[in-house]
Amino acid sequence: MSKQALKKHLQSLTKEQMIVTVLEMYDGIKPVKEYLEYYLNPNEKEMYEKYRRRIVDEFSLPTRKSEPKLRFSVAKKAIADFRSLKPSPELLGDLMVTLAEMACKFTYDYGDMWEQYYDSAYNNFKNALVFLEKNNLLDYFKLRCEDCVKYASPCGYGFADDISEIYYQYYK
Repeated sequence: MSKQALKKHLQSLTKEQMIVTVLEMYDGIKPVKEYLEYYLNPNEKEMYEKYRRRIVDEFSLPTRKSEPKLRFSVAKKAIADFRSLKPSPELLGDLMVTLAEMACKFTYDYGDMWEQYYDSAYNNFKNALVFLEKNNLLDYFKLRCEDCVKYASPCGYGFADDISEIYYQYYK
């Protein structure tokens, strides 16, 4: 269905039908519920903390016996979900840099990872830098991006070189 067709259909509904439709979506679709709650009470910092916690949890050791999950897909979804709320560029950039930091710091703390891990960490760092440049936020996040280079420095498989190279493309 096109946006125009949806608009036409919504215009044909009565006010009561529209209220019922929105309430059904609110009850049945979690992202819609979250969006509407944010729309009615836009607490950007609270939502940022919620999504930041999801990213941090993926790269944290929950207990001594269990392993961290290290699922980039979950962390990227947290960023995408936060982005859908149309937050400030500063908080979205912060969340993107948090993913890069956590990924680089994890390999710094626990040793070499596998190729797909490094590829994902690199791609997320690059995406963050592109976003920061587009939104004139590079200076604001420079120290944290430098930390990513530092954390990657002892890593193998060319990861350190890749992180350093992309960093210096944006921070000349």
